[in-house]
Amino acid sequence: MEGSEQIIRSVCRVCHGGCGVFVHVKDGKVVKVKGDPASPMNKGWMCVKGINSPEIANHPDRLRKPLRRKKGRGEGEWEEVSWDIALGEIAEKLSRFRQESGPESIALGQGTGRHHYMHVVRFANALGTPNWYEPGLAQCFIPRITVSNLTYVGFVVGDYYGDTPPKCILFWGHNPLITGPDGELAVSVKRALDSGCKAIAIDPRMSETAKRCNLWLAVRPGTDAAMALAMIHVIINESLYDKDFVEKWTFGFDELKKHVEPFTPTWAEGITTVPASRIAEAARLYALNKPAILEWGLGIEQNHNSLQTVRAIAILRAITGNLDIPGGDILGMNIIRSYPTLKDKLPEGAAKKRLGGETYKLLGGWRAFMPSAHIPALFKAMRTGEPYKIRALLVFGNNTLTTVANSREVYESLKALELLVVTDLFMTPTAAMADYVLPAAFWTELNQVIGYPLVAENMVMAQPKLTQTGDCRQDEWIMDELSKRLDLPGSSEDLEQVMNYQLEPLGITFDELKKRAFVFPKHEYKRYEKHGFRTPSRKVELYSKSLQRLGYAPLPAFNEPPESPVSAPEAAKEFPYILITGGRRLEFFHSEHRQIESLRKLRPDPLVEMHTRVAKERGIENGDWVRVSSPRGSIRMRAM
Repeated sequence: MEGSEQIIRSVCRVCHGGCGVFVHVKDGKVVKVKGDPASPMNKGWMCVKGINSPEIANHPDRLRKPLRRKKGRGEGEWEEVSWDIALGEIAEKLSRFRQESGPESIALGQGTGRHHYMHVVRFANALGTPNWYEPGLAQCFIPRITVSNLTYVGFVVGDYYGDTPPKCILFWGHNPLITGPDGELAVSVKRALDSGCKAIAIDPRMSETAKRCNLWLAVRPGTDAAMALAMIHVIINESLYDKDFVEKWTFGFDELKKHVEPFTPTWAEGITTVPASRIAEAARLYALNKPAILEWGLGIEQNHNSLQTVRAIAILRAITGNLDIPGGDILGMNIIRSYPTLKDKLPEGAAKKRLGGETYKLLGGWRAFMPSAHIPALFKAMRTGEPYKIRALLVFGNNTLTTVANSREVYESLKALELLVVTDLFMTPTAAMADYVLPAAFWTELNQVIGYPLVAENMVMAQPKLTQTGDCRQDEWIMDELSKRLDLPGSSEDLEQVMNYQLEPLGITFDELKKRAFVFPKHEYKRYEKHGFRTPSRKVELYSKSLQRLGYAPLPAFNEPPESPVSAPEAAKEFPYILITGGRRLEFFHSEHRQIESLRKLRPDPLVEMHTRVAKERGIENGDWVRVSSPRGSIRMRAM
């Protein structure tokens, strides 16, 4: 009945998501989003972004019709076309490129953690191209997943949802009170801290989370591996490790013990600038308060030597016996099937053509978690045609100009393309350069099955389509329609069939899951006691033979970042400060939501945080506009 209001349960995806919600729909529009108290994830809590979802969904600047470029690239002249015309013309161009230059001449790009993430991989495999990318693969989340798979063969998350609370949380390069990624939500951490557990923060800046901790270690950016190795040294040399677990369930402990002998807290102090006594104190606090959770964030990944840094930190969980125990770091249950990405449909020999795959083996090689192209190599191929020309780029939910490093080179790369297609909610700077701009569905306008926390998949939630805005379409639908026009493998299977395939182990369908909202089975701890770990040794691999076979060091080590005051003292004379980026804000998600009035008024200007000493040296007052420069460019921001 017109004017009546419906209230439907869903899961908020305004970011990576995880918050169970009630969505209020009236006259075909979202009018309110509230937290679901019954949700095992957020238990009624919501962030400011999620609460303001109606403003995003109903924003007057939303893209609503497919657009085709009328004049020169980037000139802003568009004409509306039907979906049939837009997809038909795009498919015709893609077909020609495949025939003339091979499918590898077509690249796919996407944003981080989107609902269509795995469907892009599926579409790439069906299309026959090994060249897809996502801006964070090399330095956000994937290093942690890769290391978890190499070390434990399974991803780990903090056990905030069981009956046993943690006694200690070690936050490493992570500020979860502000950022709630991948279903690992801020509210869960806040409740654990409120319960009185011990807390340690390792972070160059005193973050909002660090302010709540008993101990804060202000590590020099990029030196986290040295810190972790010194903590391992303390835990082993002071016999603080879990002897029973180490003896029964780890491989390579003797080699590790010998390896860390020189990595004392005093050695680490000279590198990290953190006093040796505080490094030892942190190691003892973590090892002696069990169960403990080790919260690691992308701060440890957005640096040189990220793989070995993450490896060193991962080892701390194992030697203290905090792996897959109540109140510790638990292995994923993976209660739903992996997404059917049609990996077997990638043509023979195509993987060897993946740009950067031979050099960056854990990013693009056969051992990679999700083999993808190396982004600098991919964009270089667009500009130069080396080793072959990338002619087309299809972007799904990614503002490439603002999220891929070195914007000037990215701009030149995009200009060199013969075809650029962007699917998004709004006309972003990247979309403004496209040949075709396709209007994407918002999270309230699409269907999805999603396991949380991501990769661990200990629970599954349903996200049903509730509204329709203009001619906006779900990204998966767009890819499937192109697949049909190109007669690609898997094109006869629709999204609902894919979702039902994922849910088969639970014995339910997507329609049934929508009625239940979520499925959250009781966690099974210490499953390794039945079958061992799924590593070659059937144990936690402190010494990684898999890495050794790939030509990498089997034990972690520290390497000085290539652009630091230590390694590049001449450059430091002109650029004396260390820039760290990636810090989150509650109001925004990556490059999104700046045009949302209710969110923008909370943080109207871009901010650069600096130490009061630096500000005093430069005569900078709080709130002044300043220019931050690097060897690659500059940006104007307000000082904080």
